Amino acid sequence: MRILALAGGIGGARFLRGVRAAEPDAEITVIVNTGDDITLHGLRICPDLDTIMYTLGGGISAERGWGREGETFVVRDELAAYGLGPAWFGLGDKDLATHLVRTQALDAGEPLSAVTRALCARWQPGMTLIPMSDDRVETHVVVDNPDSGRREAIHFQEWWIRHQASLAAHAIVAVGAETASPAPGLLDAIEAADVVLFPPSNPVVSIGTILSVPGIADALRRAAAPVVGVSPIIDGAPVRGMADACLAAIGVETGAAAVGRHYGARSAGGLLDGWLVDSGETEIDAPGIAVRKVPLWMSDAPTTAALARAALDLAAELGG
Repeated sequence: MRILALAGGIGGARFLRGVRAAEPDAEITVIVNTGDDITLHGLRICPDLDTIMYTLGGGISAERGWGREGETFVVRDELAAYGLGPAWFGLGDKDLATHLVRTQALDAGEPLSAVTRALCARWQPGMTLIPMSDDRVETHVVVDNPDSGRREAIHFQEWWIRHQASLAAHAIVAVGAETASPAPGLLDAIEAADVVLFPPSNPVVSIGTILSVPGIADALRRAAAPVVGVSPIIDGAPVRGMADACLAAIGVETGAAAVGRHYGARSAGGLLDGWLVDSGETEIDAPGIAVRKVPLWMSDAPTTAALARAALDLAAELGG
């Protein structure tokens, strides 16, 4: 079986671990969001690629869900002592090695997709990770900046980490997406897939940013494989993070059914054939989409594998 997933962030990474457990013999390819990427201290940092790589490779901090297990922050603190910020970004010492390797390779002319393959050769995630594009795309958020007193765009990481998404977002923009191209092999992977999954990643700044790269959404609409998504919203609230603030910025209600309608049915030009919502949901109206209720909490490895199994089973049902 060839499984394709679009993912970003902690929820996506944990769900992918469940997919691997549910179908250990499957050929799994993951298109990873790179809109969260940022350059700090001259280093190119790819938070979603690294979170997924570390999670699947056994190096993630189990407590935080991001960064390395047993991480220290000596370099970050020393930079702060020199007055060099931003202090709000958790640049870990072990993680620093990954950023150094990536940046040196990118500066030497290697594309991000090739650099990602090289990094994964160490971590052995058990699936192929493909950045959504080798071109630079960075998500920015338009806010009323309390520091300047002006309405301006700040990097997503500053909005998300420093401000904890507390500043009302007037717009969320994937800068550079309109001229970006899908990474090599990405469109072929969509065409070859037997199943396409949308994990419970942020629908606006993770999966939504991937879909903003020209050609990806159209390829998914044409795909022969059934497309099944998993709601990142349970009982009107994000499972993790501040997805509600992102949804508000694009005028979408924070609800499982509303997010399903936002993606839309493939039969009507949207992206989904099936949609998993939590067992306790009462409002599941998503026209043209097969909605199923299952437990969504990924509280441990068995429940996460069971959720992935439910997504794959629905795909098999829809695929005939």
